[in-house]
Amino acid sequence: MLTPLLAAVNDPEGPRVPAGLPPVVDAHVHIFPRSIWAAVWQWFDLHAWPIRYRLGTSDLLEFLLARGVAHVVALHYAHKPGISRDLNRYAALKCSAFGGRVTGFATVFPGEPETPAILREAFGLGLKGVKLHAHVQCFDMQSDALDAVCQVCEDEGKPLVIHAGREPKSPVYRCDPHQTCSAAKVARLLENFPRLALCVPHLGADEFGAYQRLLERHDTLWLDTAMALTDYLPFENRVPLADLRPDRVMYGSDFPSIPYAWDRELKWLQGAGLKDEHLEAVLGGNARDFLGIGAGGAGQTGSGGPKS
Repeated sequence: MLTPLLAAVNDPEGPRVPAGLPPVVDAHVHIFPRSIWAAVWQWFDLHAWPIRYRLGTSDLLEFLLARGVAHVVALHYAHKPGISRDLNRYAALKCSAFGGRVTGFATVFPGEPETPAILREAFGLGLKGVKLHAHVQCFDMQSDALDAVCQVCEDEGKPLVIHAGREPKSPVYRCDPHQTCSAAKVARLLENFPRLALCVPHLGADEFGAYQRLLERHDTLWLDTAMALTDYLPFENRVPLADLRPDRVMYGSDFPSIPYAWDRELKWLQGAGLKDEHLEAVLGGNARDFLGIGAGGAGQTGSGGPKS
């Protein structure tokens, strides 16, 4: 739980992706309009940790690409009903400016009217998947509202990223993620939507062992590493990365909403002792599989879902 407030880390940052690493796809980067960023920064200052990189969308995407990240997956989410269409138009416009080096995701507020239409419009704008955040949007993982989103993604062959892990949570959230989220509820989604390519960020914190077992049983599940490898968040029950299914874990930084250097997790991965083929998969190959993207462009779906 994010209490008390966590401190910033004044670690040095490198000028580029560490030398010797394979091509890097950052599968977990946040984008928002400036007005929403201002609210996010204020919330983090009060309730989580100081955000080190306070950059607008175009600047933060250029920051990563200029430092050698080969491809960025840009995620956003709607914190209330009625704003999804505007956010999706914003994301599509910003991502399209980077010539295929950025894959943008759509969002919707689960349960809001016209959810299928909102998502299909976003896909028509070029967005390639959907991002939801159960902690912020306060939907239960076993709800008709979430099922409606999953059904559209499955029907359209689009991957879905849900912050469905119970942590990191905050006591100021409107809902308790330990009540609304669980690996067991994710297992239900995987069973009910067998063609849905689903990613759970942060390695499923804090149910690391449960998600390890789910990975072994489901070819349509992925995890990303965002903030789960750098020993910053106070988790004591992590599963060693080498013990996780190597073809279903994707590197993600959580940039720019981090309290330490942008390349901290890349440096950790470089020194983790992974086999070369596993490191290549975690840093790029698995994300390309999930997203259906080639070396120079963006595709339509993850391999766990139908092609559209």
